[in-house]
Amino acid sequence: MLGTQIRPARPDDEERIGRFLRGLSLQTQTLRFFTGVSRPAASLVRALIALDERRDALVATLDGEIIGHAMSYRGGAADVEVAVVVTDQWQGLGLGPRLIDALLLRAAVRGATTVGADVLGENRRVLRMIRRQWPDAVMKVVSGSVEVTAMIDQASVFAEYRSGASPLTM
Repeated sequence: MLGTQIRPARPDDEERIGRFLRGLSLQTQTLRFFTGVSRPAASLVRALIALDERRDALVATLDGEIIGHAMSYRGGAADVEVAVVVTDQWQGLGLGPRLIDALLLRAAVRGATTVGADVLGENRRVLRMIRRQWPDAVMKVVSGSVEVTAMIDQASVFAEYRSGASPLTM
């Protein structure tokens, strides 16, 4: 993961996000968005980079190109709902958990104590990650997806922040 950087999404990321989405395999698109997005609508791209009092978004970059995206939305069943996607070649290398950790740090600073996510039942990699990261998570199967709710482990989130390295750089 050397050379990658995690930072907040910016309005000038619109073109990079579009390229990132088009570069994802159909399977990865479906696991993240529950459908293929080979031609992502401009409204989807704008939603993925929107930052406001209810939404947060981070991107992982390498040499200026986006290789991962994580977003959160305040509200719903948990204080903050999260979603993450990493380009196919970077999957399984720990970038997804790093994006989620950075996103949860930002959410915890704003007062969030619970996290939620909707995961397709066939997304075994993410479900394994959730079991490792949040062993006490409540998982409920609803129409082929798994609704996940967990407590944000504030101690580990803030320990990562105080570890000496910025949680937004790798």
